[in-house]
Amino acid sequence: MHRYDHLVGDEVGLRIALLGTRGVPARYGGFETAVEEIGAELAKRGHDVTVYCRSESASGRSYRGMRRIVVPSLKRKALETLTHTGLSALHALRHRPDVALVFNAANAPFVALLRLGRVPAALHIDGHDARRAKWRGAGALYYRFATRWGSSVARAVVVDSEAVRDELARDQGVRSDYYIAYGAGRPRMRPAQAAEVVTRYGVTPGGYHLVVARFEPENHVLDIVQGYAASSSHLPLVVVGFAGYPGDYARSIVEAAAGHPEIRLVGAVWDQQLLDALYAQARTYVHGHSVGGTNPSLLRAMAQSTPVIAYDCPYNQETTGGAALWFSSEDDLSDQLKVAETEPEVAASLGEQAGVRAQEHYRWSAVADAYEQLARDLAKPR
Repeated sequence: MHRYDHLVGDEVGLRIALLGTRGVPARYGGFETAVEEIGAELAKRGHDVTVYCRSESASGRSYRGMRRIVVPSLKRKALETLTHTGLSALHALRHRPDVALVFNAANAPFVALLRLGRVPAALHIDGHDARRAKWRGAGALYYRFATRWGSSVARAVVVDSEAVRDELARDQGVRSDYYIAYGAGRPRMRPAQAAEVVTRYGVTPGGYHLVVARFEPENHVLDIVQGYAASSSHLPLVVVGFAGYPGDYARSIVEAAAGHPEIRLVGAVWDQQLLDALYAQARTYVHGHSVGGTNPSLLRAMAQSTPVIAYDCPYNQETTGGAALWFSSEDDLSDQLKVAETEPEVAASLGEQAGVRAQEHYRWSAVADAYEQLARDLAKPR
């Protein structure tokens, strides 16, 4: 018997738990952005939404209509996600939500735990985590196992990319019950205001290239920095990003940028309006992500109609519908930077096409519709 607190229109409102991410407010991780936008929209529609978070914030116990539950974790790369989600699942079992939406295939054991506790749970698989450099060896083996196991124990499996869905089915025999992409959002700042904001970084509106990415090999930040350094570009490169767990790769990026004052490593930017301004006023957004499905950073640039120079892979091709300049090497990137600077009308046309695609295919309201239907499907007695 499900317990409901209120009605949404002619239907009952559900108590929905969102687990497996760093929580809200989102910074610029894909899952976190999705959880914030989906959770806020579901809360606005009258559902009782709980998000499990890893740290305290100025938002306190609630944020955009969602309840924040802060749960501790071990601050170690291989254990942080698992310990946090495990404790979150135990808390959820005590409070009995109607449905649980679990993000990240690594959390498959806790989907099984929720199933044992008779809490219907869906698992959202984010592309090919086993291919990420930080999970080489045992970590990659675990991710492959967890992806297959999670798809067998979850009541439903969600992916955000058709390309990922096809690859999981072909390569691992993993089923996907729901394809639900992310949303692109809309600009939060007027153009004139955004133009004024970016000058604090010593750049002019339309006068810089932008990168927003964690410093991980699969995001090709080092290739981008080196390709830019070898190019004839006369506009600066602004790199927004950080290393979640600093190591040799992050140090290599810093070393590659040294001696090139036009390469601005500005660190993390957590202010979302400021980040929007940086996207909106860039000459191009350079997107090096190569693992995963629909990427929110890419969608954010598309929503601003900012021309994109993207790493050539199926996921980025799918997301943009081909409306981008493409690179697969440092030399390619140097060439595309030259195109963007010497043929701005070509880049601008691609940016406009991407902006139209974002409005037509990646709306958060439509994403929330799909998740609401997923939650209702999960809540139905089997």
